[in-house]
Parts: sequence; C-alpha cells; structure tokens
Amino acid sequence: MSTLKFEQAKIGFIGAGNMARSIAGGLINSGINAQNIAASDPDAKRREDLQNTLGIRAEQDNAAVAGDCDILVIAVKPQVMASVCQALSSALNRSPLVISIAAGIDCRSLNTWLDHRAAVVRCMPNTPALIGEGASALFATAEVSAAQCKLAEQTIRAVGSVCWVEHESQLDAVTAVSGSGPAYFFLVLEAMTEAGVKLGLEKQTAADLAIQTAFGAAKLARESDLDLAQLRRAVTSPKGTTESAIASFEKHQIRHIFMEAMQDCAARSRELCLELGAKSTL
Repeated sequence: MSTLKFEQAKIGFIGAGNMARSIAGGLINSGINAQNIAASDPDAKRREDLQNTLGIRAEQDNAAVAGDCDILVIAVKPQVMASVCQALSSALNRSPLVISIAAGIDCRSLNTWLDHRAAVVRCMPNTPALIGEGASALFATAEVSAAQCKLAEQTIRAVGSVCWVEHESQLDAVTAVSGSGPAYFFLVLEAMTEAGVKLGLEKQTAADLAIQTAFGAAKLARESDLDLAQLRRAVTSPKGTTESAIASFEKHQIRHIFMEAMQDCAARSRELCLELGAKSTL
C-alpha cells in the first residue's frame, strides 16, 4: 500500500448518492480511469445512471465492491452505518484505506464495526462539493500511514479544497464552520433578497444581485492578500452607506448571533456521535 500510486488505485464507493457520485465524477475529471472505480447501491436506477454517465462498475452487493479496492469511501446515511460496516468487515480481503463521509460517526465506532480491518480516515465535506467547490476536513487515525493520508487527500480533493485536523474533536468545529456553513449563507441570501423586494426590487433581480455579490465577495476574499477585516474596511467609507449597514449589524450583535448558532451546531455534532456511534460500541 505504501508504494501504491493514486492513478493505479482501485477506488470503491459504498452508497452512490449525490456526494459519492460527485467524488467519483471529480476523480474521473481529474484523470482517474473509470475502470478503476466501482460503486454499490441498492437502487437499480442509480446504478444504471452511474454506468451510463460515468462508465464505472455498479453493483448491488456491497461486498463485491469492498473486497477488491485499495480505497473504500463509505457514503451511506449515518443511521445505517453500523449495519453496513459490520456486514463489510468480513468482505475486506485486504486492509484498505476507508474514508467515511458520514456525519456523526466517530473513528472508534468505525474501527469497531469494521473489526479493525481497515485504516480509517474521517471526512467532513459540505454540499458545494456537488459542484466541485467543496471545503472538506479530514482526520486520520494512528493506523493511517503518511502514504494513505496522501491517498485520502487526493481522493477528496477531486471535489474541492482539503485540510487536516489534528484531533477528531475538531471536526465538530469544522461542522459548525463549513459542514453546515452553506445553509448560513443561503439564509443570508434569502434575507437579502426579501429586504431587496421590500425596498422596491423585483424578487428575481434582488436574488440575482445577492447571489452574484456573495459569489464575487467570496472569490475576492479567496484571491486577495488582504484579510477579511481589511476587505470589509476597504468597502466601508466613513459616514457612508456601508458603514450605516455595518453599524446596524453590530448593534444587533451579529457576531454573538453567529457564535451562539455555531456553538449549538458543534454541540449537536457531539450529540450525534454519542447517539449514532458511541452507544453502539459499548
């Protein structure tokens, strides 16, 4: 495994929903041979779509995929992760790299359910991965080699940016920032659109302006050498229109609102780990 080249790796997906399909498609777009990718899913139409659109092998049986891969991406709902992994453990003919993208399932649970027959990396992606613009964080257990970490990063980088966290508990913070983050921005865009309508704009016009502004601001923030506070100040002229709006946000404690909301999000992430994983391993 340590000498395995990513281009030669056999990559399997357990579950072929939107996220798995996006990763598989991203891998193919990056140059990975479709013949090296396989996926399993109980839905016949989904399997047919994978074969017709991506050209990858699609199976109904999870074991048929898991038994012959170097990298196994498990992309099923957290509620069925225990039963899926327990059934897979006997099918792992070698010790593959397992990447889990299920929220709320910790590595201890995954290791237990897989009977410690795999090196586990836990991934927290977000929905922009569906268009190749995801922000994903990875955590590797001690059993994962440096070479396997590189394979995991190359796999997930097919749908966006990747960072690593040193402690698994930090994935709760990642969930609060990026995992759930797209919904925060959608809410802000909804609010800006509604405000634009009340100020006299047509709804579609207000929505188009808000969405493009968010896109442009994010692109500017990513490409600029200035930090976020400097970028904000550059738009905020003294006694100008932007300063008036910012003052209103600060008056209503927007920073506190975000802090409280994201603390609640992280707390719920910790609760899910207890509900879906830890209790099942006792």
